Amino acid sequence: MTTDLFATMCERVPELRIGLDAWTRRMMRWHFSPATGSPFWVSRRSGLGFDPLTDVDGFAALALFGLFDKAELRAASARELLPRGYRDRPFRVFETGGTTGPPCRVVNVSRLAYDVVVYRAMLEARGVAGGDVLAMTPSGPHAYGHFVEGLADSWRGAVFAVDFDPRWVKAEIRAHGEADAYTDHLVAQTEALLTAERPTLLFTTAQLLLALAMRLPKPIDAYGLRAVCTGGTSCTAAEARFLRKEQLRGVQWIDTYGNTLVGHALQADGPEPGSHSYHLPPPFAVMTVVDPDDPWREVAVGGRGRVRVTTLLEDLFLPNLLERDSAVRTGPHPWFPWDGVAAVRPWASGAGGGDGEGAVEGVY
Repeated sequence: MTTDLFATMCERVPELRIGLDAWTRRMMRWHFSPATGSPFWVSRRSGLGFDPLTDVDGFAALALFGLFDKAELRAASARELLPRGYRDRPFRVFETGGTTGPPCRVVNVSRLAYDVVVYRAMLEARGVAGGDVLAMTPSGPHAYGHFVEGLADSWRGAVFAVDFDPRWVKAEIRAHGEADAYTDHLVAQTEALLTAERPTLLFTTAQLLLALAMRLPKPIDAYGLRAVCTGGTSCTAAEARFLRKEQLRGVQWIDTYGNTLVGHALQADGPEPGSHSYHLPPPFAVMTVVDPDDPWREVAVGGRGRVRVTTLLEDLFLPNLLERDSAVRTGPHPWFPWDGVAAVRPWASGAGGGDGEGAVEGVY
């Protein structure tokens, strides 16, 4: 992988070259102008106590919005969230996995296309783009499966998809404390496709990768995969060492951090085997690691705190959302010249307390 990756991304997505303050002002004009903004945000303009079009002169001024409450998003209809500037374009409705409660709905017009272009550039830099893809990922209203389809479409690869409803898994865990039977169902579908079709890339979650390692009759690296790409759930350092040593010899393991509301924070490899950080491309979104007791104070590089994210897309504007995770703040990386996060773990279990939302990760 070369340090030219970010330059390649900028060539393919010129918006990445726009400064964060200038992009913030542009998004304020888009989301709060009656001609282009969504009913969700335009209707809130008069009650904010400030005018986003004149008072938000840069990214730092987004603090005027305070912390975003996901309850507002859960209560909104998809039509309320669709920007009027996109009213003549086709769109899709995606939903979150419901890890911390009822799912949130968002609309997609252009955002998924950005994700595909940026992720493909990263795969090309790692030498693993192309070929057929196995998607052991949520489908239906979930963005992950649609993203994988778009990625394979970009190089005319086949997509072999596993039938997967993550909400059923979460319901089983809440009701019975486990969902082994459903996991067996997912693994059986995946084994059949790995054996019959020999795909080049496998997309799944870290927890399902562990399930495959424990249930498949052969190590994962015996199925001809070039790379395994994971996202969604996390695994422990010991589990990651086991997977690399026993299951993925000669197979690249590329992880991402993020979700439907945030997008893809891309993995940058660290100096030690298995070490890495995650970097979310501005100006579309910005991750900040903040003091758990003061969500407006950013921790120093190397410090652990709670993840706060702002999403600045034409499809979706979410200011100052406190995420369910804690992480260590890292500095820029030669591949991605902006701050990142590392050692991500669930907030409630790993950072000294929760926010009242009971997170049920399951397999997604």
